[in-house]
Amino acid sequence: MKRQDIERLLPAVFQRTIMEDNLLTHLLELMAFLHAPAEEILSHLDAFFDPYRAPDDFVSYLATWLNLESVWESDTIKEDIALFPPQIRLRELVAEAAYLAKWRGTEQGLRRYLEVATGIDGFRVTDQATDSNGRPIPFHIVVYAPESARFYRSIIERIIRHEKPAYVTHELIIGQVEEAAD
Repeated sequence: MKRQDIERLLPAVFQRTIMEDNLLTHLLELMAFLHAPAEEILSHLDAFFDPYRAPDDFVSYLATWLNLESVWESDTIKEDIALFPPQIRLRELVAEAAYLAKWRGTEQGLRRYLEVATGIDGFRVTDQATDSNGRPIPFHIVVYAPESARFYRSIIERIIRHEKPAYVTHELIIGQVEEAAD
């Protein structure tokens, strides 16, 4: 608040005593100075909730609201950071969070999560897995990833474990997407 705004809030007896150079004047200036940082933030508060305009640290905080931190905050991701700029992808994931939550536990949701998290298209998820004798494997999914996703294997594995239903087992195959379409 500006000094004049604070003055108007004071009782009339204090307003009458305000002069150019007295203790109350200096106190009002100090109050205005202390309010300035908070007022600056409040003037563009909406930017904090937009994943594309929010500061990097706040995007990570937003991710915790959306249950994305379990994928992005772990010991192994520190090894991946050199290969994978997490803030860019994390902004995209926060922006897509409503859609991803709606489709969580489905093939469509897992595929979209992997595409947004890695920035690579071409993932394929199927529940038509068979064993070596050609019998179907119940409650098992196979995720086919394009060859370009090989660098992100640990992140992909973490996402699959986090997003698939708990009773489902999984297998990740990288580089054989074309064969899966046959």
